[in-house]
Amino acid sequence: MALRAMITAAGIGVSMIAGSVYFIGPADSKGYGSEGLKGASKTLSLAPMSLGNSSVAHPGLSVTLPNVPMDDVTHREPKLIYQSLRAGNGDTLAALLNRAGASNKDAHSAISAIKKHFNPRKFRKGQTVRIAYRPDAPDTTTTAARIGSFQGFSLRPDLTTEISVLRDDAGAFEPSVTDRPLTTSLARAEGVINSSLYVAGKKAGLPNSALAELIRAYSWDVDFQRDIRKGDGFQVMYERVSDEDGNLVKSDRIAFATLTLSGKPVSAYRFQDSDGHVNYYNEKGLSARKALMRTPIDGARLSSGFGRRKHPILGYTKKHTGVDFAAPRGTPIYAAGNGTITYAGNKGGYGRYIQIRHNGTYATAYAHMKGFARGMRSGKRVSQGQVIGYVGTTGRSTGPHLHYEIIRNGRKTNPLRVKMPSGKKLAGAELKRFMKERGRIDRQFAAIETGSTLVASTK
Repeated sequence: MALRAMITAAGIGVSMIAGSVYFIGPADSKGYGSEGLKGASKTLSLAPMSLGNSSVAHPGLSVTLPNVPMDDVTHREPKLIYQSLRAGNGDTLAALLNRAGASNKDAHSAISAIKKHFNPRKFRKGQTVRIAYRPDAPDTTTTAARIGSFQGFSLRPDLTTEISVLRDDAGAFEPSVTDRPLTTSLARAEGVINSSLYVAGKKAGLPNSALAELIRAYSWDVDFQRDIRKGDGFQVMYERVSDEDGNLVKSDRIAFATLTLSGKPVSAYRFQDSDGHVNYYNEKGLSARKALMRTPIDGARLSSGFGRRKHPILGYTKKHTGVDFAAPRGTPIYAAGNGTITYAGNKGGYGRYIQIRHNGTYATAYAHMKGFARGMRSGKRVSQGQVIGYVGTTGRSTGPHLHYEIIRNGRKTNPLRVKMPSGKKLAGAELKRFMKERGRIDRQFAAIETGSTLVASTK
């Protein structure tokens, strides 16, 4: 009976929490989605199953007991079980713990224990929390599965830190903070473009965040709809940040890239200037970042160009004074450059509309928005790349898209053809330092074979 009790306690079901995403990690792992709380005993390894229903067979569940005397099994402390929950819209840390089975008192006590290390008000949507349970003693009068008592949780406020809280022997919650060892390595990828840079990048094995940064690095002066031809190519060297188990946790920093367009290579080197600003520069030290962005939106499709066209709603031909980028509703829209908002509100057929003055020559306008980002109002100063609103279909619009205009000296010009005002050009000691950095990057790039990595540092 003791052996049966142990197996019953171990083979419990875990109820699915409504509105949250859950994972149950393997026994020996140390990473989120596969990581246990620091200092806790090993977890059970459970495969996906119909949770909480004892009448359903669980072919993925396996419990193996060691070959030890029966008395040792009887008196052994029950192992902790872990469940990972990801915060949804409007979730607070306390609400998530409550849904995971913690009482209000336990949730409050556990959260209070970590307040010196983490402000619960900074808990955000998408954050993952690992929750620990100790299996309840089995009830032999029923076959219903129970998850057990709440023992604590852990979370990661940033890439390098893990904060855990667990009950001690007296039942109080004790916090601990652990620095996560991370390894930064350099990786190289390259490919030929047959349809799009995105498809070629994925085929070459570029992680999504590295691919997004590659596209952003060239978005200042490359029209990805028209400038790229079949047979063009790319090379990129980027950083891979991995945890102690080799899991990739970050890959959004590019050290070097070359995009070959119609046989002409366009290089980009990452460099931090004396003011602390990080930017991409070509081989001569000229900033790739222009004063204005041609496409202030990620992953959009050009759906309508600049010039005369038949209006899809009005039915007659008139001049289209900007370009349209079709994108899913809610896609972020960025400020094309540094400047001051001169208008933010409804504007007739434009729907929800923002105009930004960048200097005495240039202004930009953004129309048909679903809504504005928080704080966007007339007189507000914004920075290039800052989210100002979200794609919608307000005003005279047949579907969700961004209508984007560049206004030069009061006249609306074609954003895809206007010569963008140039960015920063390095000179003097700054240029000399850049050239030295460029030489170092070139040597690193040459030392890495495509598809392999070079360890840069371990933290």
